Amino acid sequence: MEILSSITDPFSCLNQQFMSTVLGASLALFICFKFIGMAYGAKKLAPGSLGYPLIGETISFVKAQKDDQTHRWILNRVEKYGPVFKTSILGSKMVVMTGQAGNRFVFGGGDNGLSLNQPASVVKVLGKNSLFEMSGSRHKLVRGAIVNFLKPESIQRFAARMDSLVQQQLFKELHCKDSTEIVPLMKKMTFNVTCSVLFGLPDGPEKDELLTDFVLTVKGVWGIPLDFPGTVFHQAMQARQRLCRKLSEMVMSRKKREDEGAVESADDNIVSCLLALRDEDGRPLSEDEIVDVFLSLIMASHDTTAVLLTLFIRHLARDAEVSNKVLQEQNEVLKAMQRNGGKLTWSEIQMMRYTWRAAQELMRVNPPMLGSFRLVTKDITFDGYHIPKGWQIFWVAPGTHMDSNIFEDPEKFDPSRFEGSLKAFPPYTYVPFGAGPRVCAGIEFARVESLLMIHHLVTKYSWTEMIPDEPIIRAPMPYPAMGLPVKLYTKK
Repeated sequence: MEILSSITDPFSCLNQQFMSTVLGASLALFICFKFIGMAYGAKKLAPGSLGYPLIGETISFVKAQKDDQTHRWILNRVEKYGPVFKTSILGSKMVVMTGQAGNRFVFGGGDNGLSLNQPASVVKVLGKNSLFEMSGSRHKLVRGAIVNFLKPESIQRFAARMDSLVQQQLFKELHCKDSTEIVPLMKKMTFNVTCSVLFGLPDGPEKDELLTDFVLTVKGVWGIPLDFPGTVFHQAMQARQRLCRKLSEMVMSRKKREDEGAVESADDNIVSCLLALRDEDGRPLSEDEIVDVFLSLIMASHDTTAVLLTLFIRHLARDAEVSNKVLQEQNEVLKAMQRNGGKLTWSEIQMMRYTWRAAQELMRVNPPMLGSFRLVTKDITFDGYHIPKGWQIFWVAPGTHMDSNIFEDPEKFDPSRFEGSLKAFPPYTYVPFGAGPRVCAGIEFARVESLLMIHHLVTKYSWTEMIPDEPIIRAPMPYPAMGLPVKLYTKK
């Protein structure tokens, strides 16, 4: 599991000769690139720079990710070009939108000339049939099944099972330990809970192998799409192949058991729901579609929660006021559980209001997903700028999350911002889960899983950081660079 406790430098495996060759080829094509750009004629493109041919501004973007300065990379360009600017990263030309109007345009739905299709690197890693690539009736069919499975009443049904899994995992991983690394711990725990509850995967070495390959795969999502031996992207593609092979075996095994009547319920996990789906012509999803959706769902439901929990634990070690308030609330939950026979029920989960407000504020300051992409499917105009068909739109959360016109004193950590309803904020400004008709279907699952983890951690342990000045690195999610090692103190 050493792979989990280190973050790979995207360029560590690329030698100088290789990089010189790439840059040389890019410069040789520069004049050709300029002439191609003239094909857009007199139409006004957004201001900005497309950087070098082929690689664009990817190197500076990935470096900013490595240094946890992606928001600064974006804001520097906003200061220079305005809230809408063009660039070229991850193998795609794109327009970056950073404000409320851009968020509304991206998330508002309707026929606005945008689809969910992602840049080349994302498509190759997650698959052409992933939930991020589906559109039209196919996306509506699959998303509908997932939303139905993850609706609040369903979460209530298996909340007790989630709580039991969290307790078992914590005991297994932390029993008799006086220190641990939080990043691999949270990745492993959220992966196990997600795979057990949502996908029905049993515990064992095979699940650990899946996690290792999944971590490698995710690192290639926002990498330079050069599939050569020695690159991070190549490692991600190799890991994806292993993942798909294992997931395919699991899906087919599940289908066989259902066909033989060896499964009590056909709706007890998402894989069963996907196997049962039929389109308007009565045709089931293909094996490749189910595997790609499976993989994209693991990414959407696992890594973002692991990031939130890691940064939450880090913040509690640094902010005594927030830590004391969270602990006070969770002790009240313990008292309520004692009156309820020692069980943590849905009622107790709903008591954790301050804890969730602190989590919401953490996602405002440091959102697990910086942003996401949309493919331009036809020539469109936004804010007076022409955006050609085939380009990408890149929406980013910091553009509104750190706007002082929306959130007073945005650099200050203040959970009280969320004491009221989210409707108190202008629409399309608080977007850690997206917004509008495409808002993340797993919000409630993420909320409950996070609250259960925090409850058992703060009531059973206290901790201090072993590397107080440990930096954050995005690869592409924001994690402490050294794995966040902490000293553990077990409570009586």
